[in-house]
Amino acid sequence: MIAVTGDTHGLPDRFDDPRLRRLKKGDSLIICGDFGYFWDGGKRERRVLEKLQKKKYQILFLDGCHENYDRLREFPTEEWNGGLVGRAAENILHLRRGQVYQLGGTSFFTFGGGESRDKQMYADMGKWWPEEMPTLAEMAQGVQNLDAHGMKVDYVLTHSPAPRMNLLHGEFYREKTELEMYFERLAKKVQFRRWYFASLHIDRHVTEHYWSLFREIAVLTPEEHRGKEVL
Repeated sequence: MIAVTGDTHGLPDRFDDPRLRRLKKGDSLIICGDFGYFWDGGKRERRVLEKLQKKKYQILFLDGCHENYDRLREFPTEEWNGGLVGRAAENILHLRRGQVYQLGGTSFFTFGGGESRDKQMYADMGKWWPEEMPTLAEMAQGVQNLDAHGMKVDYVLTHSPAPRMNLLHGEFYREKTELEMYFERLAKKVQFRRWYFASLHIDRHVTEHYWSLFREIAVLTPEEHRGKEVL
């Protein structure tokens, strides 16, 4: 089983959710950015990570707007199920931007990052990294990887909203970012079953194809889609 949910922000209680008890050895849980458990390296954080490393299932995460990118760069890079990942621990992997992975008969394209609305506040505290915004090179790599798969995947997983989904936060009158324009181009070219994103902190099935996740846990495995779509 492959399940996906929204931002966890380093909160230990998110993994105490009773719905996650359905996940067994060989299953995977994907967090769509702002994982938050690699932040300051403190004692509390180390205790939480020790607990997460005891989980029977894999924990896979995209990077978000609020990450310590210095920590993420420390993870050794390796090939995993068709794409590149950062190996954070035996069962914890950082899913890199613009990669296409094959897992359990399911394909998914991942693209983390995005521009934080509270960027200046974090910059003033010395806790902001410019790497939160994807580069043009990363976007080009994503298109190249998708093209190698015939511009077709089962799922698109991002931290930032899918095209036009920022309207859920009432953002009508501002210029689009490079990332938003990139996602608009992908939406027109790529065939996908569903696009999950998380940064809006809203649980909403916006359309059949676009889902905003926060605390909801959706199931990706095709077999599960013939039954329940959420845990």
